[in-house]
Amino acid sequence: MLTALQRRFLYFPSRDFVAGPADHGFAEHEDVHLTTEDKVRLHAWWLPAPRATTTVLFLHGNAGNVSYWGGAALAWHRLGWNTLLLDYRGYGRSHGEPTEEGTYLDARAAWLHLTAERGIDPSRLIVIGRSLGGGVATWLAERHRLAALVLEAAFTSIADLVAKAVPLPGIRGFVRLGYPSLARIGSLAVPLLAVHGRDDELVPFEHGRALYQAARDPKRFVELRGGHNDAFTIDGVRYADALRSFADDFLPG
Repeated sequence: MLTALQRRFLYFPSRDFVAGPADHGFAEHEDVHLTTEDKVRLHAWWLPAPRATTTVLFLHGNAGNVSYWGGAALAWHRLGWNTLLLDYRGYGRSHGEPTEEGTYLDARAAWLHLTAERGIDPSRLIVIGRSLGGGVATWLAERHRLAALVLEAAFTSIADLVAKAVPLPGIRGFVRLGYPSLARIGSLAVPLLAVHGRDDELVPFEHGRALYQAARDPKRFVELRGGHNDAFTIDGVRYADALRSFADDFLPG
């Protein structure tokens, strides 16, 4: 019962699309349908870039659906990168209901689609996890080869978030959802870019710093101006420059 209740406060999926790829400026796109290993049907958008040699798998936060993220994908498109925007189970046109384990299996299905079906070399695949997606991305990076991992406004764990918001003795014992990125990140042998807004009102800035500090080299930390949802637009130029520089330094030419 505790787990079910916590899911209701963590996942806020939307079934309604607010825009299509063309509304975000994409002249070309493909609706992608995936099946997870536990037989859940997922939906994603494939947004190709001309002559791209790098591909982004984007794992979004706990609200909305892929239609909210086309604008964010433009930053990667302008860098010349393909993007797969994935909707977890229960989001948008994906079937099922979201769970922690389910989001992990959803990310694995997307990775397999890109590497096995589209033939993308993992050495050219960047996984970007924003907010909740950071917890999913660290799980994926622990198990599958990637070129790089980008964590954006990511938290160290759900328990750490709850303990900060509700500082009561023993509160951690009631937390049933994990996403323990801090516990995982030290074992990851992949270049890391951690990006966080200084005034993030949902995931404290210290979470991003803690993830960066616990990670192995090579790694880089970028502080943006703004909060949880607006830092990547308020400081969009700095964000794009950081991605470009990170890719130039750590991805194969």
